[in-house]
Amino acid sequence: MAKEIITERSVDYSAWYNDIVRNANLAETSPVRGCMVIKPYGFGIWEKMKAQLDSMFKETGHTNAYFPLFIPKSFLSKEAQHVEGFAKECAVVTHHRLMNSPDGDGVVVDPDARLEEELIVRPTSETIIWHTYKNWINTYRDLPLLINQWANVVRWEMRTRPFLRTAEFLWQEGHTAHATKEEAIEESRMILDLYAKFAEEWMAMPVIKGIKTANERFAGADETFTIEALMQDGRALQSGTSHFLGQNFAKAFDVTFQNQNNREEHVWATSWGVSTRLMGGLIMTHSDDDGLIVPPKLAPIQVVIVPIPKPNGEIDEAAEKIIKALKDRGISVKYDRDKKKRPGFKFNEYEMHGVPVRLGLGKRDLANNQVEVARRDTMEVKSVNLDGVVDYIDNLLVEIQDNLFQKAKLFRDEKTTSVDTFDDFKSVLESKGGFISAHWDGTTETELKIKELTKATIRCIPIDQEDEAGTCILTGKPSERRVLFAKAY
Repeated sequence: MAKEIITERSVDYSAWYNDIVRNANLAETSPVRGCMVIKPYGFGIWEKMKAQLDSMFKETGHTNAYFPLFIPKSFLSKEAQHVEGFAKECAVVTHHRLMNSPDGDGVVVDPDARLEEELIVRPTSETIIWHTYKNWINTYRDLPLLINQWANVVRWEMRTRPFLRTAEFLWQEGHTAHATKEEAIEESRMILDLYAKFAEEWMAMPVIKGIKTANERFAGADETFTIEALMQDGRALQSGTSHFLGQNFAKAFDVTFQNQNNREEHVWATSWGVSTRLMGGLIMTHSDDDGLIVPPKLAPIQVVIVPIPKPNGEIDEAAEKIIKALKDRGISVKYDRDKKKRPGFKFNEYEMHGVPVRLGLGKRDLANNQVEVARRDTMEVKSVNLDGVVDYIDNLLVEIQDNLFQKAKLFRDEKTTSVDTFDDFKSVLESKGGFISAHWDGTTETELKIKELTKATIRCIPIDQEDEAGTCILTGKPSERRVLFAKAY
């Protein structure tokens, strides 16, 4: 069933991705161009991501708040780089009322209801938040201010794809204020490490931590830190960013504090966020031609029990014992008693949805005091003693989580290549793809020229990489260290 409705990755990777999103019931298109409907199963995965990240934020001292969806247009013009970076993506509200059409055909915008000042639908919240912080911060005793919000944002993208790039998406955005530059930079780096930990330990998605070039830096930031992941088609995915904003927004909105020496200073700032783009990263890191694969830590259903051929009292009793024991260990489990679907159909359905572990339980199994256990990542099926199945599943979920990470890391490492010449760079990019480690002379001019010639961009300057003297692959000018290039989403 699955292979008949999912395009193979080797045939058309883009179609494969869209088939997974549709057939695994993650999302669907909406009447609004570029916007998606996130379906319950897809939202269940996002909720688990959100819950874990929210817990990690709160453990590091952050609290949640909520700020308006609409931003006065004048706010965006206060920070020059910021408005330049987002101007082409903004959706603008110009009127506040509709009226019946004079010709009786539906409704039209009331021309008398034009706003005195247009409102921008939130593309990101730095401006509205820093306007607010001016009233919240007076002295050093008010710092650090560590705020996060879970929200939706709108960026008017022309070419969209579910989760990866949509006109509206869900995310979290942290905005913090600090008394010193050092504290703000430390915050930015701490959040970067938090994002990397989440990506690797919960998503089982290996990432490279790095610094963005000036050309790729967030609009209005002094420095942008990033985690970059590699998808199965050899393209990179920016999976989270943390920005050191310096005093740019504090000065634009005149946010000052009285320090311990009674001197007035502008605060130092950070902002950081991850979005539903992580859902796209999860799909493309792990899934196969049979459907979605979800790491156990993020699976809405970690274990499904399918009665064979159909439920009865004896099977129900055995299933309930397993369910109770699994739930006592914090493992989510579903018992599919739907009599309208055959077991084979259910097997395909749960494979499509990426449920990590499936149990097949029938009369013959019970007679032999065993249960059939199938793992989604390798498709391996094994008969397990009924008395020890709960311990087996508990350990198996850990094994699957680790296996998914190690498999993705091996792929990433095999797809990372060092080159020293531009000819080798182009050859590897065309034949192998993936991350390419190469020297760059540090200029935006060279960076843009390489992008123009190859469509590859500098994903980051890796943080955990030692300096290495060399020469730029394009210009031959001196270079102090390698950077990572890739084609990217």
